[in-house]
Amino acid sequence: MYLLALTGAFLLPGPDMALVLATGAARGVATALVTALGIAGARAVHVALSGAGLAALMVTHPQALQWVKWAGAAYLLYLALRLLQSALSTSTAQEEAAPATAHGARASLVRGFLTNLLNPKALLFCSMFLPQFVTGSEHVGMQYLRLGTVLVLVGLLFDALYAVLAARLARRLRGKPSPYGKFVLPTVFVLLAGRLVLG
Repeated sequence: MYLLALTGAFLLPGPDMALVLATGAARGVATALVTALGIAGARAVHVALSGAGLAALMVTHPQALQWVKWAGAAYLLYLALRLLQSALSTSTAQEEAAPATAHGARASLVRGFLTNLLNPKALLFCSMFLPQFVTGSEHVGMQYLRLGTVLVLVGLLFDALYAVLAARLARRLRGKPSPYGKFVLPTVFVLLAGRLVLG
């Protein structure tokens, strides 16, 4: 039951799926997989925070929830601006042709981590979803640990599939790099910021 519920949740379109798909299409499968690892790390933090009761605290204090929303939106807009500046620079073509560096991988990891971490909906999802599968037959902390681990691993599996599919589809749809491909990620980040604030 839990695995089926998780599958349904990760098949629904959301900010994490959009980020991984856009990264896979614009930057390739390796960058998208690193981004997915960052998202998985943030999911683990959300599981821990929901188990600690922080989600309930944020619900009782809506102002704190709003601050997290605005911080997440500001970070996404900052990312969009940085990517747009990179796309308009004359050295972009050389940077795209060069192999991925440790700095680039670290930036992708942090991008995925912060994008999910600063989305309060992810924390609220964990706080409402996980308790439905907690029973009184075992220590609650151990159940949270097991359920949370499965949630993070299943989410990572789906994100990895989305990364591979997006990268392959992008390669098939274009015989040569599109001049507009570099604007995909900034556009996605702006849309995600708007959805976060208005949602």
